Amino acid sequence: MDSPAPIKRQRKPEWLRVKAPTSREFAETRKLMRSKNLHTVCEEAACPNIGECWQQRHATVMILGDTCTRACAFCNVKTGRPMAVDPLEPEHVAESCLLMGLKHIVITSVDRDDLADGGADQFVQVIKAVRDMCPDTTIEILTPDFRSKPGAVEVVAEAKPDVFNHNLETVPRNYPRIRPGARYYNSLRLLETVKKIDPSIFTKSGIMTGLGEERLEVSQVMDDMRQADIDFITIGQYLQPTPRHVKMDRYVTPDEFKSYGRMAKGKGFLMVSSSPLTRSSYLAGDDFAKLRAARQKKLAVAVK
Repeated sequence: MDSPAPIKRQRKPEWLRVKAPTSREFAETRKLMRSKNLHTVCEEAACPNIGECWQQRHATVMILGDTCTRACAFCNVKTGRPMAVDPLEPEHVAESCLLMGLKHIVITSVDRDDLADGGADQFVQVIKAVRDMCPDTTIEILTPDFRSKPGAVEVVAEAKPDVFNHNLETVPRNYPRIRPGARYYNSLRLLETVKKIDPSIFTKSGIMTGLGEERLEVSQVMDDMRQADIDFITIGQYLQPTPRHVKMDRYVTPDEFKSYGRMAKGKGFLMVSSSPLTRSSYLAGDDFAKLRAARQKKLAVAVK
């Protein structure tokens, strides 16, 4: 009996190939995270930009442990029973921020459906600790949906992060297959709620391409985001982490990403990042700094 033919994997195109991380800054960042008992989504999600970001001392800290209570079909973070919340974590995040000299920090987490507030209070404590120790650092958070637990979004928004990010990840049609533990319109309402609580907070969301979505569906997601008054959008290529994760449909070309970027700008997003290697927090600090500079310039002109 003939053996089955091996499964052919799509060859990664040139525009998605990155160098292996070897810099001194990369090694130092990893050592610092280990010494503070911290996790990063850069490592846990196998981000292709880790070498570039860590060389520039950019890191996305992942709080509430390294074990998620959900099992999204695209995500490389491990699933299981999480450990207890670390009361020293807020202090360790703030110390790392200070030691790295971060001007902008991104804080994310695993889903913690086992907690009464979904982990909302830990976000608050981390934001407060960073504010106290690094008052000039801008703070961006990338939160789960907190399983829509009462008061969770509200308490985090009231802590006043500079940017509140929550990813839609994909088009609504894909949710049962890609993100079965979440609901598309719940995620939209989460970000809409943040804006209603504090309009000064920038809201942000992102989606992946290469999961069978159609262009018209992507356009509709953008419209839904703008209807919810979301300010920033990120669009990047899904890359299958392991054979057990959902299969990638195709590689979207750089020209298609540029087209999506033009579409998003035309719909009124304040900031757009659309490229094969774009991820939620990729160059987030640089982008936010540019936006603040542009706003200050606009205000100065208005005063004159």
